[in-house]
Amino acid sequence: MDVRVQGTVAPDPFLSAATLLETEYKLTNPVDVQIRENPDERTWVAHYENRHVLNISRQAATSVMARELALHEFAHMARYEQHHASHTQSTEEALFLALAGKSVERRKLSHCYQIANHMKDIYADDITLELAPATKLIDFFAAKLATALADRPAEDGRPNCRLETHGSDPEITAVNAAFALGLVERHSLVDSSHRLYDLAHAAAADAPTVDLSAFKQRFRSLGSDPTESEYRKTLVDVTRAYAAAD
Repeated sequence: MDVRVQGTVAPDPFLSAATLLETEYKLTNPVDVQIRENPDERTWVAHYENRHVLNISRQAATSVMARELALHEFAHMARYEQHHASHTQSTEEALFLALAGKSVERRKLSHCYQIANHMKDIYADDITLELAPATKLIDFFAAKLATALADRPAEDGRPNCRLETHGSDPEITAVNAAFALGLVERHSLVDSSHRLYDLAHAAAADAPTVDLSAFKQRFRSLGSDPTESEYRKTLVDVTRAYAAAD
């Protein structure tokens, strides 16, 4: 596996992630790792005819999660080279089919794209969790969910224990919680006493129109190797379920 790190960061996390991936999977195309200076930019992957590009902020590339983030993105590349339905299906096409004739708020449309990305992430993490311990990932989920809950403003505008000034959207926070639970249950990573469940239930309480259990089950039960038609239908169904959650 050819990994080329472009930027003044230590290449070790990326090379270590590549070594892990190669124990079970092989990437045909080389990987260019491009370091971005903006810490707010999310890690993302681009695929080209003869290479993959991993874009990652300097902050993420030098964090304690660097190897895990790289392995996750390499797993997306592996799914792409496998022509896995989750990575070949056009998100735009599925959302068009799901939402045709419906009026959807811009924020909810953005959330639908995020849900589609969660479904891709499930299949990438099926690989990463086969290759590396889950401890950091679980802690990452819990920390992100706790932060989102802390950013949730009280309905009456008065401070409470989870208030900051720029609140998170409670509906997508609940779906994010369902994704986290769906993934950990899919791989039997924690039991029901884990803090992640308390956080998820708090998120669900803030978003009564979102069925946490139903979305969790949708993520948890994704078939391992769906056909393109099966995957498209699943993505259309989950998009409609979220769009109808009012």
